Amino acid sequence: MKEKENNILEPVNGGDNSLLLPIESLIHVIRGQQVMLDSDLARLYGVETRVLNQAVKRNIERFPEDFMFQLTKEECLKSQIVILNTARGQHLKYMPYAFTENGVAMLSSVLRSKTAIEVNIRIMRAFTSMRSFLMNNAHVFRRLEAVEHHQLLLQKHLSEHDKKIEEVLTRLDNKDSEPIEGFFFEGQIFDAYTLISDLIRKATTRIILIDNYVDDRILKVLTKRKEGVAATIYTDPRHSQINNDLRRHNAQYPPIEVRNCTNVHDRFLIIDNTVYFIGGSIKDLGKKIVAFSQMQQNPDDILSRLR
Repeated sequence: MKEKENNILEPVNGGDNSLLLPIESLIHVIRGQQVMLDSDLARLYGVETRVLNQAVKRNIERFPEDFMFQLTKEECLKSQIVILNTARGQHLKYMPYAFTENGVAMLSSVLRSKTAIEVNIRIMRAFTSMRSFLMNNAHVFRRLEAVEHHQLLLQKHLSEHDKKIEEVLTRLDNKDSEPIEGFFFEGQIFDAYTLISDLIRKATTRIILIDNYVDDRILKVLTKRKEGVAATIYTDPRHSQINNDLRRHNAQYPPIEVRNCTNVHDRFLIIDNTVYFIGGSIKDLGKKIVAFSQMQQNPDDILSRLR
């Protein structure tokens, strides 16, 4: 196609295959608007893109921003449209222009040829068809958008769920982690013994047991503490008879101090500055259902009230 005076563009040798192109497939949504790219329009008009843009620039006052805008480099990099329209091995020398429906309509007054008029009629019909399709299927698009939104929420939920599972597995793999709460069911004598033993081993400064029913089994468990860790037992002398066992223990192992206490009903185990509530006597854990939990209480608040 060659360019004649007054911006009239006509096909070279009268050839014109533009009417064979599927126009609907050339309409894209960029910046929330239905647009066509300058290269696609040039193909439809049967001219070079450069020629089309030159004709537009000579009439630039007819193409405000809502009629035509130039894509940014970022939009070109993100847009598969531009990549597909660029031949392999070639690079874009300029950022493409996008024409809205109004801009395409204005082209008919700039490119005043029989081909331009015929093509513009087809394009206007294509825009109308696309607009009608979008309106008639708006509920479908809303549902697709809702599905996408739910998928994003589900993905976020699964990600958070996976993170929590990972944290749990990490804590299970981490031997230094401390239990927070749980139950010992009937028959879990070894599990209960293991938990108490692990807590005893973690102590770095002190271990304080408040339990009205203690015997030599408690003394045996306390032998698992680290060197230099002080051990004290508060118990009711009316229920605990360990004086003889205590003497034998202290003669062989680091001493354990036993103090009398008669105003406590529950059992507590203090590891350094962490308080654990234990629903049953330590020596009987695993014989019946017993709960335990880590408390946020300051241990000195409890110790100061013992008598």
